[in-house]
Amino acid sequence: METLLWMIAGATLGWMSYTYLGLNETRGVLASIAIGAVCALIGAKVIAPLFIDPATLSAGLEAPLLFFAAGAAVVGLILGNFVYRRWGV
Repeated sequence: METLLWMIAGATLGWMSYTYLGLNETRGVLASIAIGAVCALIGAKVIAPLFIDPATLSAGLEAPLLFFAAGAAVVGLILGNFVYRRWGV
């Protein structure tokens, strides 16, 4: 359940970055949503355990994991926009 919430948070950030900031405009809203969701999942599942002791976290949704998910989504969206503008990929 937490995984779905992390992906929803990342997808929401992707949609907001497309709508309000204009990131990845040429690729479309679906690309921004997908980049945000995937990067949020990576942030919560891969990056967060490197900095947070898993033994201190309970089984539910934790705010630090959500912050790592949101931060990774934002970084992924910025990098995706940079790569597309620089190399057209």
